[in-house]
Amino acid sequence: MYHNSSQKRHWTFGSEEQLARLRADANRKFRCKVVANGKVLPNDPVFLEPNEEMTLCKYYEKRLLEFCSVFRPAMPRSVVVSCHSDGGTACMYFKRFYLNNSIMEYHPRIIMLTCAFLACKVDEFNVSSPQFVGNLRESPLGQEKALEQILEYELLLIQQLNFHLIVHNPYRPFEGFLIDLKTRYPMLENPEVLRKTTDDFLNRVALTDAPLLYTPSQIALTAILSSASRAGISMESYLSESLMLKENRISLSQLLDIMKSMRNLVKKYEPPRSEEVAVLKQKLERCHSAELALNVITKKRKGYEDDDYVSKKSRHEEEEWTDDDLVDSL
Repeated sequence: MYHNSSQKRHWTFGSEEQLARLRADANRKFRCKVVANGKVLPNDPVFLEPNEEMTLCKYYEKRLLEFCSVFRPAMPRSVVVSCHSDGGTACMYFKRFYLNNSIMEYHPRIIMLTCAFLACKVDEFNVSSPQFVGNLRESPLGQEKALEQILEYELLLIQQLNFHLIVHNPYRPFEGFLIDLKTRYPMLENPEVLRKTTDDFLNRVALTDAPLLYTPSQIALTAILSSASRAGISMESYLSESLMLKENRISLSQLLDIMKSMRNLVKKYEPPRSEEVAVLKQKLERCHSAELALNVITKKRKGYEDDDYVSKKSRHEEEEWTDDDLVDSL
């Protein structure tokens, strides 16, 4: 249960400001490590600022969502990071990892794949390693190299998650609320009419920090009421009567405040602009370049390896593994 879980104890935070402080601290710690090695000066423009890291994290979260949504064989709802979840297990791993780590140290391109790979195992989705990397638009050699990196990063990811691998998503409470509406709320004739727009809301929530700030049941209930509101359906009586909050005005007021803040979080989310992402990706690749060698870990702990990492056509036409190689149909 969520209320006894490591997710509640260790991975649910009190405010957006707290999340921002954690990310800024991860950025600062990486800078300090690199400066201590005498590579660059503290304020060297080669470094990404915390807000720039956040922009790229948003970009790669969306890439992760897209990768899982077109994955074959189709991933189950608990793993998939689009539709029916608050971001799914894989996306939650990604969010948690970069609360305490910098993308300048661990390239998000390989971390996102490692998150998806680990999520498949944890949620008992039976897919073989060759099947997994087969979803990359890569040559057999490139797929083999990608798998090597994923396996190398897997233990690191588990350690950085503090071995807290169980993720509670709002899909189950969402289904529970639908059953409750069908059973105890006759004022809503067909609760299933809310399903599609609720899924849409959950997909949008997945791209925000809401899964790190709110409980799965709060997210599910907010999604349902937001869907009802869009359909012109009032469900205030469901909160006060069916959920027995009529006599507890404080709890009802707190719940309404939570729902309002969550909707505002979704509303103010802005996807990263492609032009900005292109510039920041160049900056990120420079951080991971062999020339600068900013990464104080081994060279393999990057989002790519040497120039012979992939050979799509022949060994004489070698290309670097890029974001465009992640899936066949993006």
